[in-house]
Amino acid sequence: MDEPQALDAFAALSQETRLRIIRLLVTAGPAGLPAGAIGEEMGATSSRMSFHLSHLEQAGLVQSRREGRSIVYTAAYPALSGLIQFLMRDCCQGRPEVCTPAVAAMSACCAPGEEPAHA
Repeated sequence: MDEPQALDAFAALSQETRLRIIRLLVTAGPAGLPAGAIGEEMGATSSRMSFHLSHLEQAGLVQSRREGRSIVYTAAYPALSGLIQFLMRDCCQGRPEVCTPAVAAMSACCAPGEEPAHA
């Protein structure tokens, strides 16, 4: 991920509803969720959801696919990983203790059978 892509992603995530949508889709996993279910969870109208989902899709953070009459959205995991990698790319500068807390937090939330700790 380059700097312009990261800026687009951060701009998309800087709005509360869009950040909540990303977190919901990450939790939903690769199967994703239909737009209607996302709207229900967010307590938003379909036009409002369409606006936010479109913004996230343009930033490359979500992907959509049609299933029958529904549009199903999924988190774009490679883009989200790329954003984290962009942030962490230069973190250590030869000092691994700088990155250790972030790496430990990612390892803890991805460990099989363990509940992630939420701040």
